[in-house]
Amino acid sequence: MRRRAFVLRYLKNLPVLVMNNSNKFFLLLALVVLTLVSHGQSLEELRKKKEKTNEQIKYTNRLLEEAKNNEKKTLNKYNILNKQIELRTSLITGINSEVGVLAEFIDQNAWLVSSLNNDLAQLKQEYANMILFAQRNQTNYDKVLFILSSESFNQAYKRLMYLRQYTEYRKRQAELILWIHDLMEAKVNRLQHQRTEKETLLESKKREADQLSKEKNQQGQYLTSLQQKQKDFKNKLQEQQRIEVQLSREIQRIIEEEVKKSKDTGKPGFEMTPEQKLVSGQFEQNKRRIPWPVERGVITDHFGVHEHPVLKNIQVKNNGIDISTAHGAIARSVFAGEVSRVFEITGGNKAVIIRHGKYLTVYSNLVNIQVKSGQKVGIKQTIGTIATDSDEGDKTVLKFQIWKENVKLDPEDWISK
Repeated sequence: MRRRAFVLRYLKNLPVLVMNNSNKFFLLLALVVLTLVSHGQSLEELRKKKEKTNEQIKYTNRLLEEAKNNEKKTLNKYNILNKQIELRTSLITGINSEVGVLAEFIDQNAWLVSSLNNDLAQLKQEYANMILFAQRNQTNYDKVLFILSSESFNQAYKRLMYLRQYTEYRKRQAELILWIHDLMEAKVNRLQHQRTEKETLLESKKREADQLSKEKNQQGQYLTSLQQKQKDFKNKLQEQQRIEVQLSREIQRIIEEEVKKSKDTGKPGFEMTPEQKLVSGQFEQNKRRIPWPVERGVITDHFGVHEHPVLKNIQVKNNGIDISTAHGAIARSVFAGEVSRVFEITGGNKAVIIRHGKYLTVYSNLVNIQVKSGQKVGIKQTIGTIATDSDEGDKTVLKFQIWKENVKLDPEDWISK
């Protein structure tokens, strides 16, 4: 009778509940880890973007500092300041996103620490109960009796295996308690670190917001000053339109020449050699990965039709993009190709057109050209120096275009971000 009662107590107290709790805990922890990994990747992307934006802001600051040597308030300075405001606004938006992700981290880690604490307390209690039960009921004599009371050899073997598994389970429970304790300490430390990070980010956001407010005030002052020069801007706009027309004519000549060759062979589009077809295909495959035509620069005028930054109710059309850069900067080929044209634009310095199969890239406002028509060039090869206009506040701007045969393309869709 005593032997039967011992066996029943042993089976009744088998720690199935503890095992189920452990399984639930590990499943829960796995889900949390997956969520944290996902958010961790998001946080890493946000930080990389913030670092890149900070670098661009430093560069616009450098351009504005260079322009301070010239006291004139110019449209180029205004455009650079606008770009800086755009970048800083983007930076603040990025900081907000980073704060949001960290807040989720903090909530998840706080919840996990609380859950771990509860699980640890439960596991300790269950482990204590299990040890207490074992101490009360499991003498060496009881264990031997438990095995010897078996009705068959097979049952005796199973009972022996059960006792071994039970002992091993107690050992694993003890290890699990220690592991959860260490994990909880690590999570508490991580939680404190994340809260500090969040506070640092909020302070950074406030500094950036204060700086943005100053820049917007400066922007307003610039705009008021520039609006008093309406006549000058209208004249410059007409001059720029004349330069654009001249550029377009040269591009159109190239297109007509290629179309004429194609007509002779009866093929549509540009006539291309096998090598040019290969270059054309490679150019297409590298969309959004093509290097910039300058080593460092910021885009201060975009592709297409948009409002003039100063003149009211006046629209301007840009066949490419304007990239503001530092004095003495070099223009470089964005891809391997062949120089189709090198020519001078009246009032607009020089321009270079490079063919990449069915694609054309156009670089204008250059001096000291270092390539010639018919020359093959490689990626990032120097084309010439970008001209600096001292009358425009030391304005150094490369005008860059991309055409696919006779279709104008937005370069921002092609160059790397």
